[in-house]
Amino acid sequence: MRGRGGTARLGRGSLKPVSVVLPDTEHPAFPGRTRRPGNARAGSQVTGSREVGQMPAPLSRKIGQKKQQLAQSEQQQTPKERLSSTPGLLRSIYFSSPEDRPARLGPEYFDQPAVTLARAFLGQVLVRRLADGTELRGRIVETEAYLGPEDEAAHSRGGRQTPRNRGMFMKPGTLYVYLIYGMYFCLNVSSQGAGACVLLRALEPLEGLETMRQLRNSLRKSTVGRSLKDRELCNGPSKLCQALAIDKSFDQRDLAQDEAVWLEHGPLESSSPAVVAAARIGIGHAGEWTQKPLRFYVQGSPWVSVVDRVAEQMYQPQQTACSDCSKVK
Repeated sequence: MRGRGGTARLGRGSLKPVSVVLPDTEHPAFPGRTRRPGNARAGSQVTGSREVGQMPAPLSRKIGQKKQQLAQSEQQQTPKERLSSTPGLLRSIYFSSPEDRPARLGPEYFDQPAVTLARAFLGQVLVRRLADGTELRGRIVETEAYLGPEDEAAHSRGGRQTPRNRGMFMKPGTLYVYLIYGMYFCLNVSSQGAGACVLLRALEPLEGLETMRQLRNSLRKSTVGRSLKDRELCNGPSKLCQALAIDKSFDQRDLAQDEAVWLEHGPLESSSPAVVAAARIGIGHAGEWTQKPLRFYVQGSPWVSVVDRVAEQMYQPQQTACSDCSKVK
């Protein structure tokens, strides 16, 4: 009831006046939850009981503590946990474990003498990326070493340099691609020593076999229409160039840096493959160099171009590169 002068009188049993200070709504403790009673302004006093719908203080404090705990939990979360919960974020190969990284062979790998490099190539994987992004892979199972100016079978014999063989005199890892019989290409990699290189003779196809088959069928000159067997795709120097679409445009490219062709570490095996050292193929006019054991292949591999039974009996497969070097001179 209201007395004179408009002053409210409290009757018996009425609530005692309670002074409530409203929080500053411009900086509320919980944005979006502050309610002003009626038309009251921030900082004004309201006399009477608590407004209907206003959150009790104990409950408000509990909610605030809960939010604070959640915020601290998110801050303490490890980066790995946050990364895995982020949708659409792919794992970067540059920050993954060493086992997951692509093991591309760098320039230092190719800086070896020709004989040593020819042996080291066995078991490594040659990769060719086509224009549409398709990647073809093959494990090297056969190579030939060419020692440079002293080697009568090398294109660099006598130290002569021409526009054709310039890649043989460039830094190790440079590709040397040349044409034979006016229609087929051969792929070589320069090694340590001016004019020295390694010819890649045969691969074991690993990935993209159907694409290799299509490329071989479109480029080979004979037996058109016959389906090629897997072992026929890359069992020869010109065959592997056809299967990987390698032509003269790859001449003088850097195998350590090129984006269309490179070399990767082969899969680790419990034991090294047995290597046979035999005479090179197709060099009948090079005198004593025709018989030097400068061709190397994985013994027992069905992907090798030519198997030399005599060499397999004469030379022990486990012999090292150094023992071969003593037989070369």
